[in-house]
Amino acid sequence: MTARTRLALIGHELKEHSPFTLLGAVTGIVFMLIFQATSFSETTTLFAIFHPLHVFLSAMVTASLFQLHRKARQFLLILLVGYVGSIGVATLSDCIIPFFGEEILGVAVPTESATHGSHAHGHKTSEVVPNPTEPTADTGDSHHPEVADHNHAESADPAHENDEGIFHRLHLGFIEEWYLVNPAALLGIVVAFYLPRSKVPHALHILISTWASASHILMNTQADWTIGLIGAMLLVLFIAVWLPCCVSDIIFPMLFVNPDPNHKECWLGHHH
Repeated sequence: MTARTRLALIGHELKEHSPFTLLGAVTGIVFMLIFQATSFSETTTLFAIFHPLHVFLSAMVTASLFQLHRKARQFLLILLVGYVGSIGVATLSDCIIPFFGEEILGVAVPTESATHGSHAHGHKTSEVVPNPTEPTADTGDSHHPEVADHNHAESADPAHENDEGIFHRLHLGFIEEWYLVNPAALLGIVVAFYLPRSKVPHALHILISTWASASHILMNTQADWTIGLIGAMLLVLFIAVWLPCCVSDIIFPMLFVNPDPNHKECWLGHHH
């Protein structure tokens, strides 16, 4: 099969999966509307649940496809491909694209690594602006219980936040939640190594990825919810899920096999 034909089939698969991915992005918006009133710590917990789960599923898919189509049984090779593929895809989908979407929309706030040097981090609390004529020694926590949940983030100089570059404020799950994300990737690879023919539904992969991306947006957003913002977030979720997950579930296997152009069934086992 020529490269042009292969690219045409990949483009066809991406086009056919776009409506389904859009539906998944809509569920992500519903997810965010349901949890928009939760605290920063609660949205962080949501991300710590769905992001490692996405890494686990992605590791299973990537390692299984590589092992089956390349007929490779070398564990170290499968480990390398599965780890890089899953961490790379999930980080791009759940962390990098959502973060830059937040930056473009102007709603991003410092993430977990930056909150230790900033004040009153959290998109679910009311921002208190001190009166410049009053003494500033008192943090005001006793008078403003709504910021009490973030006392741990108020110990350092807030001005330090302005000196941090954009990449310093980028939340990377495999670094910040390394104790959850990396074991999830390794577990997915081990499962794929011993059960390479176990199938992960594409729908489940899309939904988990969408909710992980939505959790990241919730965690780092303090803007008021408007129709325009919701529409823009829908686009961010669509891009965050469509490209990385389709690369993992569709493009990757088609690089190693010779698909039949007349075959009407997707590589993931469902009909369009």
